[in-house]
Amino acid sequence: MALLEILHFPDPKLRIQAKTVTKVDSNIRRIINDLFETMYDAPGIGLAATQVNIHQRIIVIDVTENHNQPLCFVNPKLIAYTGNTCSEEGCLSVPGVFEPVERYAQITVQAQDHSGKEFELTAEGLLAICIQHEIDHLQGKLFVDHLSSLKRQRLQKKFQKPLNKAIK
Repeated sequence: MALLEILHFPDPKLRIQAKTVTKVDSNIRRIINDLFETMYDAPGIGLAATQVNIHQRIIVIDVTENHNQPLCFVNPKLIAYTGNTCSEEGCLSVPGVFEPVERYAQITVQAQDHSGKEFELTAEGLLAICIQHEIDHLQGKLFVDHLSSLKRQRLQKKFQKPLNKAIK
């Protein structure tokens, strides 16, 4: 297993849409293991392959306090959703920023697990929010895209300042 470098906003690689995994093989399982190791080390509760510059439709999640319920979703797809909820979200790719985001309250996701077996999962609460957040990453979307354009512009300026200083 290996720790992977997490891309940070506004890196344009975060906007690349992930490709469908055609076969869950040993390479994909290695990526899954590396994603879990990176997520737990960060520490975070979810990580999409896109965030580590791997543009495959893979996300890992563990919303438990003890990190004892790891979930892997290969080629995740929302197939049902109901209600709305709003809660504060953060992101490993946008460190130190927490903002309220509106999401579906309950979702059903269809995906494959680490062995390629298809499954469906219905979730609500933090797990549902996290799944939606990570699926957004696979589509090249960040939680800051749910914010007002003014907040998004401020964040972009904030995160570009160190880059501008380094260039001069």
